[in-house]
Amino acid sequence: MPALVDHMARLGGVATRSELLEIASRTAIARALADGSVHRPRRGRYVLPQAEQSLRVAHELSAVVALRSAALTHGWKVRTVPERPEVIVPRVRKVRDESRGRATLRRAALEPHEVERGVTSPLRTVVDCARHLPFDEALSVADSALRSGLLRPTDLMRAGAHIQGAGRMRVLRVLHNAHRKAANPFESSLRAIALDVQGLAVVPQVGVRLAGGERVAPDLVDATLGLVLEADSHEFHTGRARLKSDCWRYDELVVAGWRVLRFTWEQVMFEQVWVRSVLERVVALLTHRTHKPLDGLTPQA
Repeated sequence: MPALVDHMARLGGVATRSELLEIASRTAIARALADGSVHRPRRGRYVLPQAEQSLRVAHELSAVVALRSAALTHGWKVRTVPERPEVIVPRVRKVRDESRGRATLRRAALEPHEVERGVTSPLRTVVDCARHLPFDEALSVADSALRSGLLRPTDLMRAGAHIQGAGRMRVLRVLHNAHRKAANPFESSLRAIALDVQGLAVVPQVGVRLAGGERVAPDLVDATLGLVLEADSHEFHTGRARLKSDCWRYDELVVAGWRVLRFTWEQVMFEQVWVRSVLERVVALLTHRTHKPLDGLTPQA
């Protein structure tokens, strides 16, 4: 897999031009566009070709683009880009055997308002992902939906009041924990792990005041425990200036009394048992000692 395509997948399958320029040169971007490994549906917006492929396959199968494929089509970032288009077909429609291998099929009844131009609506997409995907995958989609502005927290709250059927509690958990301030699927996945740790209550992008009045917004903060979790994106953001800024941020947080844990993308995506173990151990450490709440914590608007 070309380096740019690999980085695009790690970014969630979609990216702005500024995001790509942080990880690749203009020449590399132009080369990826020329060979079709990356598409540009509109100015300043880039996607992996799977997003557009899903529309073609769904049309050929008389299906509707759904789940993560629908999320990508809406322009949202996903934790894992699906290898094959994910689509929904009516329960009674027959699908030829030779067509089954071209997409991941789910059968469901869709109301007219739940389909927009051959794609499940934003709200139906979030609910379907919450019902059928692992928690970290579904939370990444729901966070991205709120971040995009296509859905609001009130939309999810209203939807939650009407959720029925199998997987209802899974759906409600995702809708309840979705947060518009989650920066990307990397951070959403780390938060998904943290939400399974008893005694840990992290909030994304909380404003923290440091020495001299400087303010930073760590990825995840538990103010009660005085704990900061960072989804360390150093591999995506190279350069001396960024490294200097990261070191300053880490050191100032520690001096201010925060315990800071940093996790790489590979650890969060592929070593979740270890990440959870670290979080459980640090919670046990912090809750068995006397500490007072830290001052200078102010949520940002």
